[in-house]
Amino acid sequence: MYENELKALKKAGRFRERKIFDESLEDLASNDYLGLSRNKKQFKKAVKLVKEFDTLTSKASMLVNGYHPIHQLFEETLAEQNGFEEGLVVGSGYLANIALIEALVRKGDMLFMDEEYHASGVMAAELLGDRVVRFKHNDVHDLAQKLEQYPAKRQIIAVEGVYSMGGDLCKKEIFTLAEAHKAIMIVDEAHSAGVLGLKLLGIFEFYGIEINERHIKMGTLGKAYGSYGAYILASSHIISFLVNRAKPIIYSTAPSVFDTALAYVNVKYIRKHAEVYRKKILERQILVRKELGLMVQSLILPLEVKDNSETQWMQKGLMEQGYLVGAIRQPTVTKPIMRVILNADVSLEKLRHVLALINHNTIQ
Repeated sequence: MYENELKALKKAGRFRERKIFDESLEDLASNDYLGLSRNKKQFKKAVKLVKEFDTLTSKASMLVNGYHPIHQLFEETLAEQNGFEEGLVVGSGYLANIALIEALVRKGDMLFMDEEYHASGVMAAELLGDRVVRFKHNDVHDLAQKLEQYPAKRQIIAVEGVYSMGGDLCKKEIFTLAEAHKAIMIVDEAHSAGVLGLKLLGIFEFYGIEINERHIKMGTLGKAYGSYGAYILASSHIISFLVNRAKPIIYSTAPSVFDTALAYVNVKYIRKHAEVYRKKILERQILVRKELGLMVQSLILPLEVKDNSETQWMQKGLMEQGYLVGAIRQPTVTKPIMRVILNADVSLEKLRHVLALINHNTIQ
C-alpha cells in the first residue's frame, strides 16, 4: 500500500530499517554517554531493589494504582538533587514533551520554541495552532524580539540544555531573558543531565542558575542514566497540574518499575563517581580540540558530510574498523552528519583512532 513512498525514500537515501549491530563494536553511536548500559553490577542492584516489594510491575496508570514506591523514591531523589520541589516519572522523553506542551500552554498563553527543539516537542506544538512561535536556533536577539511581539497571559519558552544533533549548549542569556520576562522555561535536559556541571546535574548546575517556580526540567533515563523512561522536575503546583491535566500521564500505564529502579541506582552511582566521570568528559573534549581543532562542550561531536550516501559509506567503513558511529540523515538534520558520541567508557586511544579515520578519510 505504501510501495511508492518507500521507493522514494530509498531513492533519496533516506530509507531506514532496524538493525542488530555486532556487540563487539565500540559504541560511538548511542546516547549511552557514561557507558552504564553494560554495567551488570548496577543492573543487579536494581533487581535487588525491585525484589524488596511484592508488586514488581506497573500494572495500571499512575492515577489508578500503578504508582509504585520505587517511582516515588526516584522522584524524590532526583528532585532533591536538582533543587526542585517535586518530580514526576514519565514513560518516555517523547511522552514527557507532549505532556508538558499540550497541558501547560492554555488559552491566552504563547509558546516560544527553539527551531531545533526535539521532534516530540514539535509534534506537540502542532496541537497548539497559533499559540506557538518558533525562534531562530539559540538566537537571543530573535527570541527577545518575539517575546515583545507576542505578549500573552503566560509566555513559555522551550529549549534544550544540549541540542541532540549539534551538541551545542543553550545560551545562558536565554535563561536571563526568560527571567526578565517572567517566562516559564521548559528545559529538555536529555543530553545535558549526566554530562554537564560539577555534579553532572545538567545545564542549570553548569550555569549556576538558581531554580525558581518558573523553571521546568525534563529529561530521559535512556541516555547518561543508562535505563529507560523520563522525568519532569518542577514546582509542586506545576507537577500537580500535570498529574491532573497531562493526557500522557493520566492515560498511560505507569512507567516500568524495573527501569525506574535502574535509573535510581544509576543516578546515585553517577553522583558518587561524578569527579571521575567529569575528568573523563574533559579528557574527551580536550582530545577533540587537539585532534580536530574543534571545541565541544558536551559529548556530542557532529561532523558534516557531503550527502546521505556518504554517511552510510563512512558508517560501513568505520564498522569494518571496529567502530559504530551514527550516520544521521534528513529529515532528522538539515545536512547529513556523522554523529560521534565521545563515550566515557571507550578509551582515549580508540577515540583518537576513530577521529583520525574520519578526519583523514582513511576508511578503506
